[in-house]
Amino acid sequence: MHTVVVGTTGVTASDVLAVARGGARVELSDEAVSALAAAREIVEALAAKPEPVYGVSTGFGALATRHISPELRAQLQRNIVRSHAAGMGPHVEREVVRALMFLRLKTVCSGHTGVRPSVAQTMADILNAGITPVVHEFGSLGCSGDLAPLSHCALTLMGEGDAEGPDGTIRPAGELLAAHGIEPVELREKEGLALLNGTDGMLGMLVMALADLDTLYKSADITAALSLEALLGTDRVLAPELHAIRPHPGQGASAANMLVVLKGSELTGHHQDDAPRVQDAYSVRCAPQVAGAGRDTMTHARLVADRELASAVDNPVVLPDGRVESNGNFHGAPVAYVLDFLAIAAADLGSITERRTDRLLDKNRSHGLPPFLADDAGVDSGLMIAQYTQAALVSEMKRLAVPASADSIPSSAMQEDHVSMGWSAARKLRTAVDNLTRIVAIELYAATRAIELRAGLTPAPASQAAIAAARAAGVAGPGPDRFLSPDLAAADAFVRGGHLVEAVEPVTGPLA
Repeated sequence: MHTVVVGTTGVTASDVLAVARGGARVELSDEAVSALAAAREIVEALAAKPEPVYGVSTGFGALATRHISPELRAQLQRNIVRSHAAGMGPHVEREVVRALMFLRLKTVCSGHTGVRPSVAQTMADILNAGITPVVHEFGSLGCSGDLAPLSHCALTLMGEGDAEGPDGTIRPAGELLAAHGIEPVELREKEGLALLNGTDGMLGMLVMALADLDTLYKSADITAALSLEALLGTDRVLAPELHAIRPHPGQGASAANMLVVLKGSELTGHHQDDAPRVQDAYSVRCAPQVAGAGRDTMTHARLVADRELASAVDNPVVLPDGRVESNGNFHGAPVAYVLDFLAIAAADLGSITERRTDRLLDKNRSHGLPPFLADDAGVDSGLMIAQYTQAALVSEMKRLAVPASADSIPSSAMQEDHVSMGWSAARKLRTAVDNLTRIVAIELYAATRAIELRAGLTPAPASQAAIAAARAAGVAGPGPDRFLSPDLAAADAFVRGGHLVEAVEPVTGPLA
């Protein structure tokens, strides 16, 4: 099994995906263990002094004015975890919780939190045992970190609350720890606070969304090319020299992807035949511009994610010179903004995708295709309601594009008077990515059927490969009306698993 070693300088997006989705084992580097021990010495020295230090010998948030005596400090750390584990709503997905735990461990191992090495090792042990704390959807405002989600994880570390075992069964966390020979942690000064104070949940969801969108944008370029073929459009608008004079990198990449998919097609270039038209519609002609802008948005989001993956987010932090200082690095604004930006770009990609599908189904705009791609129009309705489903998904995408990060609700008796709502931005982006996958899958379903209805014209080799792979995966072709939902589900699984991209790349080479 793949192993990810956590050091003091952060982790990569690939590390997050390996642990969250691939079940990779986690190990602490010797450097991390040494840094943990050195920072802990500083915290313990400060704890022994009579002067109050925030997070070490004081209360938290609006209650930070109270100096906590030594005999109450272990109780203080337990209490912050118990009281902050106040989430409600549906359980968060296993991969999100694993990413959340792993990224908190990343910050702990930086040596800036003052957590003991044994606590960090227990965090790694829980991940390696496949134990996943039960985390609820609501409870984070994206400032002071993802407080409630991280608190539910810390509760498991203490052997309290509920967790999911490797077999998927939810049991008391203490039972699961005991079954795997893991001793619960007795938290000491600052440790409870250090386990809660990070933007790890929203960052983990950002990393996974970027991975999913990378495949989706390639898939959308393919389906746009298939629709262009099916509509007998021209590929001349994809010429590199046209995109070089407006040099947005994402636009050039999308145009190049479409052009290589269409190479060798007999369907393109017929826009001057029976019903001459000077130009294809915007949804076809401007596909690279829209998808490309989304790709460039992803590039910016990756930059933010990489910076966050190299960060140590905690409050207070232990500095190399021995100071323990309060700060505002736990504010989720940098992550929240790009999460919202990605949702906007995804909504627009879904919108232009649906417009191409609608064009394929309309006999007045499809250039000779049967109404709704039906076998016997009137007796058969064809894909009429598949487009309804796509339209409903697009409508929800537009609602999900409303930014969460523009909102703020004061909390903690006005001490935390401005928050990022980054967790909420991440949760809605996950829904948006799911919906976009379905939207692209419906275009795939319609475009492949339309191409097969173009008798006498041979599609591009890459298109043929895509159609053959889709049919082999249970995505059915033209024919009389049938129960359509299973067909669309097969198309969704085909796109979601990255199989559309896998089908064409042996012909096209790696897509950008």
